[in-house]
Amino acid sequence: MVEAPAFLSLLDYLGVAVFAVTGALAASRKQLDIIAFCFFGVAAGVGGGTLRDLLLGTVPVFWIRNPTYVVVAIAVSVAVFFVAHYFYENWSRYRLLLWLDAVGMSAYAVMGASKAHAAGAPFVPAVIMGGMTAAFGGVIRDILAGEPSIIIRREIYITAAMVGAAVHLALLAVQVPFWVSAVTGAVIAFLIRGGALAYGWTLPAYRNPPGRDPDLRR
Repeated sequence: MVEAPAFLSLLDYLGVAVFAVTGALAASRKQLDIIAFCFFGVAAGVGGGTLRDLLLGTVPVFWIRNPTYVVVAIAVSVAVFFVAHYFYENWSRYRLLLWLDAVGMSAYAVMGASKAHAAGAPFVPAVIMGGMTAAFGGVIRDILAGEPSIIIRREIYITAAMVGAAVHLALLAVQVPFWVSAVTGAVIAFLIRGGALAYGWTLPAYRNPPGRDPDLRR
């Protein structure tokens, strides 16, 4: 059986690598150079984990204590620089970015919640931590790319991360083995986000009263 610390480390590397790929793909959409690919990849890859560590008061943050995370992010960004054009023919890079982002989000949701739980955070703050950790790398990527942030689009995103985090913590509370609860939470988060991508699942949105100008500042 995989021990919890080793499995947490695996999730951390997975989240960094996958979000680095999405950052590099965003750079490819802008037709930037290889240094920009690495910058986008590193920023997206370590962004969520950096927020997690800062909120938990864990300093220096994880990638300063262990630069291997940055090396991983740079390596996958360089790889994307040389292979991104292969995705033109069969699947758009933007769709690939969204699905890879769903994978990274799922891993980081569980990772953030686990770290918060281990630090003594109660259930609700730990779930929120999972959602924030999962979303922040994608937010940084979208800001750098000058694109609308993924968390303000209609499809379900951060809700999926928080549901996955909540499932993970709830299973831990009833003594389910760590790796089982982590995998279950991550898979559920991915399935919800995947359903949103594939079928356009959304939550009910606020509607202004009839006749009210939505831009009226009062």
